[in-house]
Amino acid sequence: MKYTEEMILHSDSGYCMPFEEPQGKDVELSLGYGEQTHPETGEKFFHHGIDFNVRCHILSAVAGGIVSGVGNDPVHGICQTIRYGEYEVTYGHLSNVYAQFGQRVKAGQTVALSGERLHIEVRFKGEELNPIEFLTMLYGNIRALQEAVGNEASGFYGPEPGPVTDYEKDRQEIEELMLRFLPHYMEDLQHGAYRLPEHTEQSLRHIFTMGAVKEYFYEQMPSIANPLGLGQKAMPLACKVQNLLIADFLNYLALRHEVYLSTTGGGGVKKNFMTNQ
Repeated sequence: MKYTEEMILHSDSGYCMPFEEPQGKDVELSLGYGEQTHPETGEKFFHHGIDFNVRCHILSAVAGGIVSGVGNDPVHGICQTIRYGEYEVTYGHLSNVYAQFGQRVKAGQTVALSGERLHIEVRFKGEELNPIEFLTMLYGNIRALQEAVGNEASGFYGPEPGPVTDYEKDRQEIEELMLRFLPHYMEDLQHGAYRLPEHTEQSLRHIFTMGAVKEYFYEQMPSIANPLGLGQKAMPLACKVQNLLIADFLNYLALRHEVYLSTTGGGGVKKNFMTNQ
């Protein structure tokens, strides 16, 4: 499937992982998605979801949605399907169902109880997805919201390392500068008091054009935290963009506020931004 921005899951009630990991214990993925080999017969078969060893775990709605199906499947036993926008997520091997057909649910609401294990399937507009990719996107949304309110993150998947720029040695000072001056920078850009240099604008256009040509975008399922679906393949592109944007922010500080990094100077003048409070 070719990932697009429309695959970002939006939810007014927020986001939640399907279940919580027991404290101090890792949840085991017992069977992955795709072609598998039967451990006893050695036969190849295609597994349309993922299985977890989560015996009698409380299961939650992952976002705001509506229960679109409850039934008994000959392979996966008692099943429940919940529609979240264009996504449908199915829980199988359930021992109990608490949210019934047609019921609206919110993120974090208890909807079912797993049996001896849990089977999860995901579809987008009717097309099957690897549930791991969906859960990764979901966790990205959780991270974005938690960082917006300053909370710690938790879940199955940790954040991927960000791009390393040319300004790592000045990272702390630049972040402090941004806390103070970024609102002025954005306001001056918006009102035309400061214009992006033509060479910077051309460089950004070139980078994004090359990114599209090399298919860097939507390598992964997009999320609120990563709307272009950038993966490891796009890291050089992300580094170049970060370098250009940071350089332009520092250029703005020098031109509009005569503020420079403590490790650099402008026109023979060196000063730390802290002296310009």
